[in-house]
Amino acid sequence: MRNVWQELSGLLLPVVCAGCGRPRTELCAACGAALLGGSARRVRPSPTPPGLPEVYAAAPYENAVRAVLLAHKERGALGLAGALGRALAGCVRAGTGRLGAAADPAGSPRAVAPLLLVPVPSARSATAARGHDPVRRIAVTAARELRRAGLPARVLPLLRQRRAVADQAGLGARQRRANLAGALELTAAGERLLRRGLLRHDRVILVDDLLTTGSTLAEAARAVGEGRGGDRELSVHGGCRAAVVAASPSAFEINRN
Repeated sequence: MRNVWQELSGLLLPVVCAGCGRPRTELCAACGAALLGGSARRVRPSPTPPGLPEVYAAAPYENAVRAVLLAHKERGALGLAGALGRALAGCVRAGTGRLGAAADPAGSPRAVAPLLLVPVPSARSATAARGHDPVRRIAVTAARELRRAGLPARVLPLLRQRRAVADQAGLGARQRRANLAGALELTAAGERLLRRGLLRHDRVILVDDLLTTGSTLAEAARAVGEGRGGDRELSVHGGCRAAVVAASPSAFEINRN
């Protein structure tokens, strides 16, 4: 019901830019350029948590980009999912190159497994309070954008929370790692794919809207790379990648050095 109200309110209320408040546009050219105008780059928080995969981000989490992400996530500005999804798709492309463009020895295209965009799950209570799942919504838009560009991709929600975690706000990097340790696990569908050898880690792209300390993505990478079947531990060898819309400005600064 809340989703319906969000859609209707977008039609009835005056439209202003989510980034700067300029009237008559949901995202003005200047704020759109802040989100989409640069090249996606690899980012790395400091300290870097153990197990963090390669992460690519579109823009620093500040000013207009911060306002746009919060408007989509917390205020239900669902129309922003298009621009956010395009930003995320650019990060996926930057992190994977042209993995989807394999060819056989004769030079003709060969069918390849799609990239699997795996959203980092939110707590059910948070999703219910917001009335939507912002990361999954952005991921679906990104996958559509990638397919339109000829790169096979699909969204596969492989992860779920296995236990409750404390609110991350105000927690430092070490506290966040402790808070999230062992918090995620594969879904039953993910376990089946892993057991059958169908979960190729080099095709998995963990996706989230934001990277701060990297603890959430490190925990997601651990959960995707491990499963438990009966009494034996299963694991996927190799390294997955990750893509986010935005990262803390310091993660961009560190990457320059």
